[in-house]
Amino acid sequence: MKKGFGIMNKIISLFIFLASFGIAQAQDNEIYVDQSGATANIDFEQLGGGNLITGLSGVSGTLTPLDLDGTGLNLDINQIGSTNKFLGDVYANSFTGLYNFVGSTNTFTLQVDPTNTFGADSSDQNVSVIGTSNTFTLNQGTAALSDSLDLDWLVQGSNNTVTANIDIDNATNFMDIDGSDNTVTYDGDGVTASAGGYMYLDHTGSSRTFNIEQQSTLNNDWVQINSTGSNGTVCVIQNDNGTTTSC
Repeated sequence: MKKGFGIMNKIISLFIFLASFGIAQAQDNEIYVDQSGATANIDFEQLGGGNLITGLSGVSGTLTPLDLDGTGLNLDINQIGSTNKFLGDVYANSFTGLYNFVGSTNTFTLQVDPTNTFGADSSDQNVSVIGTSNTFTLNQGTAALSDSLDLDWLVQGSNNTVTANIDIDNATNFMDIDGSDNTVTYDGDGVTASAGGYMYLDHTGSSRTFNIEQQSTLNNDWVQINSTGSNGTVCVIQNDNGTTTSC
C-alpha cells in the first residue's frame, strides 16, 4: 500500500502530525513535502518498513529532497522500522531538528541551507539512532557563513555509518556511540576569529573507524575522543589554514 502527502502552502505557521493520516503502521508508505512560509512546526511519524519521506518529485519515481523554506523551522521525525529513507533540504534562519530512528538498514540524508540562502544560524539538532547497518548524513552551512550549531548524536548498535559536514562558526558536535564496527566521518569548518569548532566523541565498542577533520581559518578548533574497545582506526587532522588533506 502506498500513500502520498504533498504540501505547497504560503502560510505563517504549519503543524503536521502525519500519523493521524494513517501513514504509519504499514509498509511502503510515502510522504512528499514542499513547504514555504515564515515559521513551521512539522512532525512526521512512520511505523513499519520501506517507508519514504522525500520531495514532491518522488511521486514520479525519482527521489528528490523534501523542501522546507522559512525563517524559523522545527522538524520532528520519528521512523520506527527497517529500510526507511529520509531525504531533505531545509532553508531557514533558525532551525530545530529532532530525529529518532529505531531499526536497521535505514538511510537519512539532510542538508541545512546548502546554498546559504538564509544562513542557518541558531540551529539545534538531536539525532537518536538505535539499530544496525544504518547510514546517516548531515550537511549544514556553506563557506562557514552560518553561526551557532548545537548537534547531538546518540548511536546504539553496530555497523552504522555517520557522516557530518559542518561549515559553521561556533559549532558544537557531541557524539555518544555504543556498539562495534561503527564509522564516523566529521568535517568541520569555521572562519571567525572568536569562533571555533568543538567536537566531542564518547565511544564504547570494537572495530571502530573515526575520521575527524577540522580546518577553520583561525586556530580555534578543539576535539576530544574517549574510546573503549579494540581494533580501531582513529584519524584526526586539524589545519588553521582553512584546508586539509583527507584521512
